[in-house]
Amino acid sequence: MNLPHSLERTITIEAFPETVFRFFTDSARWAAWWGAGSTIDARPGGAMKIRHPNGVEVWGEVLEIAEGERIAFTYGYASGQPIPPGASRVTIALRPVEKGTELRLTHAFADEAACGMHVQGWRFQLSLFGNAVANEVHSNAAAIVDGWYAAWTIADAAERDAALAKVSSPNVCFRDRFSLLDGADDVSAHIAAALRFMPGILLRRKGSVRQCQGTALTEWVAVSADGAEKMSGTSVFRLGADGRIESATGIANA
Repeated sequence: MNLPHSLERTITIEAFPETVFRFFTDSARWAAWWGAGSTIDARPGGAMKIRHPNGVEVWGEVLEIAEGERIAFTYGYASGQPIPPGASRVTIALRPVEKGTELRLTHAFADEAACGMHVQGWRFQLSLFGNAVANEVHSNAAAIVDGWYAAWTIADAAERDAALAKVSSPNVCFRDRFSLLDGADDVSAHIAAALRFMPGILLRRKGSVRQCQGTALTEWVAVSADGAEKMSGTSVFRLGADGRIESATGIANA
């Protein structure tokens, strides 16, 4: 094919390349970012189908695939408009970066006008893609958040350190009105001080955890041993590619 016109878009997904790549090879995950009924047979010559929520269908054929690194397929509309099946080529390349995975998409066309028509579509679709990956990576965000709050009630240092390691990175940062902490050791020492000066206070999540592309938001309460509420507020968490907390910020209600 002679495809002289192309658009490119590069984004960063906060997930490991092997996790990101599964969304190109598994039909259920493929449908998670395209629409119900979308399928892909992830091998050279395999069929690709996209069924958008509005009923528009795109058909294609997988041209090449390199596990964890690259996939290429033809791309065209079942209706023949604005381009027929087989009339363009999409290439998606992945590479590991510090925050997770860099995704570089190239869509090549024969027609310049058709190329321009797809710029916003890919901006939108890759945004959906980022959310689909994040929703899988952070499917246990509620358990991670609960584990963080639970660690603030553990008096034994070794047990507390182990609990923090399960739910947060070694370089975790914590900020609130009384804290400017960097690293799990710093956080653990601060918890020990909090338990000493505020004995019997328990932190609990209140309500659900809301998560979008690795940022999680939840409400919390601090209660005394008799269950009386002493303080409440909101926590904002940044979650890493491994699902653990990289930073936490606590904002107390006035």
